[in-house]
Amino acid sequence: MFYPLYIDPGTGSALFSILIAGAATVYFIARAFIIKLKVFFSGGKAVATATHAFVIYCEEKQYCNVFKPVIDEFERQEKEVLYLTSAEDDPVFSSSYRFVKSEFIGKGNKAFARLNFLSADIVLLTTPGLDVYQLKRAKTVKHYAHVLHMPCDATLYRIFGLDYFDSVLLSGDYQAVDIRTLEKLRDLPNKELITVGCPYLDVAAEKIISIPPEQNHPFTVLVSPSWGASALLSKYGERLLTPLIKTGWRIIVRPHPQSQKSESALLSALTEQYKNEKNLIWNYDRENIYALAKADIMISDFSGVIFDYVFLCDKPVMYINEHFDMRPYDADDLGEDAAEKLWQFRVLKEIGIELKESMFEAIGDYIKNASDSEDLRIARKRAKDTAWQYHGEAGRRIAEFMISKSQS
Repeated sequence: MFYPLYIDPGTGSALFSILIAGAATVYFIARAFIIKLKVFFSGGKAVATATHAFVIYCEEKQYCNVFKPVIDEFERQEKEVLYLTSAEDDPVFSSSYRFVKSEFIGKGNKAFARLNFLSADIVLLTTPGLDVYQLKRAKTVKHYAHVLHMPCDATLYRIFGLDYFDSVLLSGDYQAVDIRTLEKLRDLPNKELITVGCPYLDVAAEKIISIPPEQNHPFTVLVSPSWGASALLSKYGERLLTPLIKTGWRIIVRPHPQSQKSESALLSALTEQYKNEKNLIWNYDRENIYALAKADIMISDFSGVIFDYVFLCDKPVMYINEHFDMRPYDADDLGEDAAEKLWQFRVLKEIGIELKESMFEAIGDYIKNASDSEDLRIARKRAKDTAWQYHGEAGRRIAEFMISKSQS
């Protein structure tokens, strides 16, 4: 059947980008004309325009803790910052900040439309894909800075995720190597790469130590995958969950937040299939620290949550890493053996225990025998020191970087 008004999502995104680009052009031409008029009628004197020194954009509530240490530092220094958020229930609205000016700007295209007309010295965000899809570079923004929201490889963003930012703020020095490689391969100008630490881990580290231990704690396996075709739930689903449930242990499954959007049918089917299993718990808490604190061992894939667990809890992890499809990611351009070059895949072999599909049926025995050796503990510490530098200092370092860019 022919639907004359139907527009597929890809075409819709392209049309939105065209409309925004056209609207932005009209806006900036009109704005420049108005400024010229003001200058003329003021006798040729310069006229100040409404430009924010510092703007932060929070795409979803799950990223609030990335920015909390930063806005806390601006508040401490009594410097005004504009905090834009697409989370209507962002904790910033219940805080008593004096120098943090917060605004809910809606979600999706509504938020992008607001961002595309910004005027600022520097904009900080975790959202990738600047100048690739709907998020466009505003002509009246001097500098766009991307802060990494995971302490793992920066090239595991979807393709072109970081290409057009002016700077990327890293959690560890090692992340710079592959970014520089991509810049050379794609003939891009060098971005500023500044190692600042990991702000959300700084927040989580303070919170997790305050969680009281469980009374009558049952042995708990946390299944915490990434999302997409290569991720654990998509590839294995019931083939992994069924034998885990049969162990009788408490099994917590914490899907990636993006799965709720992109793989809702998969999650609905699995939830329905296991709705009567009392030892299976689905966890969708905004913060992962409560699930992490309950777990005795984690099973994951290539998700960065592995490093949250290892760095915050210092406990063993099992990982499934078979047939990872690099094609949707920036890392695919690093070469045929890119997966072997990436830091997180190399370090997983040192800090974790590989789990293969052939082991699923007897998974309980493998978990029982997954001893936490001294070698694993040493490897976990080494990984933590590499990927999470400047513990507790990220908020201050990020704020100071933003201030320095505004003054330059």
